[in-house]
Amino acid sequence: MRVTPRDAIIVGIAALSGWAIAASAQTAPAKLGPAVFDWARMEAKTTDVGAIRNLVRQPTATLDELEMHVTTLNPGLASHAPHTHPNEELVIVREGIVEVLNGGTWKRLGPGSVIFNASNSPHALRNVGATPATYHVINWKTPATPAN
Repeated sequence: MRVTPRDAIIVGIAALSGWAIAASAQTAPAKLGPAVFDWARMEAKTTDVGAIRNLVRQPTATLDELEMHVTTLNPGLASHAPHTHPNEELVIVREGIVEVLNGGTWKRLGPGSVIFNASNSPHALRNVGATPATYHVINWKTPATPAN
C-alpha cells in the first residue's frame, strides 16, 4: 500500500490533536471536591509583614478558581497598598483590630467581622491593633469575572 502526502497530513494532524488533548488534560488542575482545612495542620510561612497559610487555589465544580488563604499581619503593618482586582473577595477577621478601605472609606473592624471586596473596587487592610491580626481570605473567579 502506498502512503500519499494526503495520508501523511491526516496522520500528522491526528497525532498532533491527540498530543494537544493529552497535554491539556495533564496541565488542567483537578477540580476541588469535598475538603477540610484543619487549623492545626496549616503551615504558616513567614512573610515581610507577618505570615500566610495558603489553603487552596484551584477550580471547583462551579468556579473557574477558588483561592483561600489566611494572613497574619503584624501590628502597625498593612498587607499591601490599596489596589483592585477583577475577582470578588471575602475577608473574615479572626483576631485583632484592622482598618479596611472599602467603598472609598476606612472602617475599623474586630474579630468576627466580614468584608466583601467587590470586583475592581479599591481596597486595602492594615493592622491598627497592638497584637497580630489574623484574617481569612476567600477569592473566586467565574466565567463572569472581568478580564484584567
